[in-house]
Amino acid sequence: MDHVSAFDEPLKKLLGGATAKVMADHLDLHTVGDLLHHYPRRYEERGRLTALTDLPLDEHVTVVAQVADARVMTFNGGRGKRLEVTLTDGHGRLQLVFFGHGVHKPHKELLPGRRAMFAGKVSVFNRKMQLAHPTYQLLDAELTDEAGATEAVDAFAGKLLPIYPACKQLDSWRIAKAVDAVLPSAQEAVDPLPPALREGRGFTALPEALLKIHRPHTKADVAAARDRLKWDEAFVLQVALARRRYADTQLPAVARRPVPDGLLDAFDATLPFTLTDGQLKVSKEIFDDLATEHPMHRLLQGEVGSGKTMVALRAMLATVDAGGQAAMLAPTEVLAQQHHRSITEMMGELAEGGMLGGADQGTKVVLLTGSMGMPARRQALLDLVTGEAGIVIGTHALIEDKVKFHELGLVVVDEQHRFGVEQRDALRSKAHSQGEKRSPHLLVMTATPIPRTVAMTVFGDLETSVLDQLPAGRSPIASHVVPAKDKPHFLSRAWERVREEVDNGHQAYVVCPRIGDDEDEAAGKKGKKAADEEGDKRPPLAVLEIAEQLAKGPLSGLRVEVLHGRMHPDEKDDVMRRFAAGQVDVLVATTVIEVGVNVPNATAMVIMDADRFGVSQLHQLRGRVGRGSAPGLCLLVSEAHEASPARARLSAVASTLDGFELSRIDLEERREGDVLGRAQSGVRSSLRVLSVIDDEEVIAAARAEAVEVVAADPELEHLPELRLVLDALLDKDREEYLDKG
Repeated sequence: MDHVSAFDEPLKKLLGGATAKVMADHLDLHTVGDLLHHYPRRYEERGRLTALTDLPLDEHVTVVAQVADARVMTFNGGRGKRLEVTLTDGHGRLQLVFFGHGVHKPHKELLPGRRAMFAGKVSVFNRKMQLAHPTYQLLDAELTDEAGATEAVDAFAGKLLPIYPACKQLDSWRIAKAVDAVLPSAQEAVDPLPPALREGRGFTALPEALLKIHRPHTKADVAAARDRLKWDEAFVLQVALARRRYADTQLPAVARRPVPDGLLDAFDATLPFTLTDGQLKVSKEIFDDLATEHPMHRLLQGEVGSGKTMVALRAMLATVDAGGQAAMLAPTEVLAQQHHRSITEMMGELAEGGMLGGADQGTKVVLLTGSMGMPARRQALLDLVTGEAGIVIGTHALIEDKVKFHELGLVVVDEQHRFGVEQRDALRSKAHSQGEKRSPHLLVMTATPIPRTVAMTVFGDLETSVLDQLPAGRSPIASHVVPAKDKPHFLSRAWERVREEVDNGHQAYVVCPRIGDDEDEAAGKKGKKAADEEGDKRPPLAVLEIAEQLAKGPLSGLRVEVLHGRMHPDEKDDVMRRFAAGQVDVLVATTVIEVGVNVPNATAMVIMDADRFGVSQLHQLRGRVGRGSAPGLCLLVSEAHEASPARARLSAVASTLDGFELSRIDLEERREGDVLGRAQSGVRSSLRVLSVIDDEEVIAAARAEAVEVVAADPELEHLPELRLVLDALLDKDREEYLDKG
């Protein structure tokens, strides 16, 4: 077990308290192992200079460049001093600026022709990129009198300078020095790869890979190290997921098979349309899973409007036929109410089982949410305990202790990313606590298209089904970017288009990033300081202000109403009901409408400050229009500059309706840290060199290997090293983390 001690050694023992504290607070590095896994972001060749032309704004960067010139300017009538240094790399230039007493030392050291590493946050001043008060380290080997400089050069083995992900409080080269202090421990790394696998794929040994990634002599060193470390990450994660899937297959569940001439057949007979091939194929996958004696764990992905609810409802009806109850969990009350409404409408009299006038083989469909009145809630709970209600729809209030089921057979979770493992496990234990040693089947639905690699990592413990056909009768949606700043007349035209849609008997949404009420304003004041620092002069547009402007101005005479998350649930419900009934022309809303609002008569959507929403979110929002027979229109209004990344993102959304294509763009945007950040909160080491974007083959191959390893040796008895690494990676008491999604 001594490896654990070397890698678990706290950093403060080796680096001193102050450095260790900065590493813990700002980089989340606590142990020797953490620091050894803090890999360089890239490498500079000492002979070459960093490209100054493509530095990211507002990020903390490290550049290697040469001083072109340096001059001291005075201001405030000679009272203030400012040192301006211009750096060059042969292509671009970058301005450095130092103020006040901070100008003396750099003025002596940063002479034209000198080369150094500089670190700081990139900002724009007078339309030029600059670093204000950067820290720097000279790199000219000739300066032997300044011992520090030679040492700096020698500290980096070979010609490649590792540039580490750094922070304001700790420069890349200070991190490099700290890494030097812990590198000897790399020799004690425990290798998780089974020897046969390692040799078969010709991988470098782990200690060597760690050495090469931190102190490479050549680019080939870096490549070999990255290949090896990528595999470790992919493989260990996939083994953890494979073990979880294996454990799930060992759990008992009640097989639920549809009964001939039951509720499902009666429902299918009433459908006014035929199911798409995709719906039939996915339904078959689900019914096959339901028919086995271990719990289904399936992820159902499908574009907004691809008919997921229909597929889920048929699975719920089959479960009721087979004597079980089905629960559907939605992320918000509004959504739970909508699902309840649409499901009772789809089922018609079949949802009135046990009521007068209800169908003989019907069942009761109850709603259970936190804000229900006591009498209604009491009745719903009673219907669940007695088994009178075959289907219950609600928010996660459903899994509170008080709720008892008669026999819970299937759980459908809508929009998984708002649901953590705790809830999933609470559902399992709910079945167990009621004397039932068998787990319910689980179907998770999401309208967010998930690239295959993310599905294999974040949702790796679920089997995946994809609905990729839109049902017949869905109309195309035209999307356009409206550059409000450059071309204000485009915005006026946008409001005319909304009027035209309403004149043609249709309705429209206007979406804003913010609410604009008192609570919002208080938060806004805090946010304003941050916005000012980032150079954003105004806060995002708000629902209440825009609604008022529209009603008085370009949309006067139309019935304009607002909808946002801080309204009372009854009020929200009332607005939605009237909008659905066509009594409201234009609904000005926040993203509460992102999931689940279904109004086929709404054909236009105007998204204000569209650049403040993510790509996938814009795609979700847009899916709210064009749900009927008339074509949809989505206008993305933005003041972002034409050449900005924000505008490029909007153009991408406008140019395709393919959610999977957009989810890739979204992933590249947010970098995988974000995608996996929430999913891996139980893990001490998240992905560092593995890229969910580029490494699809590695992930797929690692998954295949992991499945074989776990099938042959579920407890990993013959692979003690792999077990050690897994235990260190997963918090011992709960391998459950992988459900975090």
